[in-house]
Amino acid sequence: MHVLSSRILLRPADPERSRRFYGETLGLAVYREFGTGPDRGTVYFLGGGFLELSGRSAAARPEPEVRLWLQVADVRAAREELRGKDVTVLREPVTEPWGLVEMWLADPDGHRIVVVEVPADHPLRSRPTI
Repeated sequence: MHVLSSRILLRPADPERSRRFYGETLGLAVYREFGTGPDRGTVYFLGGGFLELSGRSAAARPEPEVRLWLQVADVRAAREELRGKDVTVLREPVTEPWGLVEMWLADPDGHRIVVVEVPADHPLRSRPTI
């Protein structure tokens, strides 16, 4: 299987509220939009993939298994950008025992978002030589 692209699909309870959160609050750039009206679809760039908001969920709670992992250059700077905005910070930035710096957020429907910084000296940044 040769995967050409990928995306995460979310069905928000309130699509307009989620578009404001991902597009305005987090500042994700729009890749494309489709359809019309309040339930129109919006696809955002997510680094090497995409996040699509389309349709509407009747569920009162998010799927507990769904997580978004967003890598940024500087988690603490990202935290400062979000300060004063309507963002639920579940956990402030902390350096984990495995060396990544992580901050946890929740989107308007409660989906968890982990914002991650990979420090320059972390093994994920290096390529082993053979």
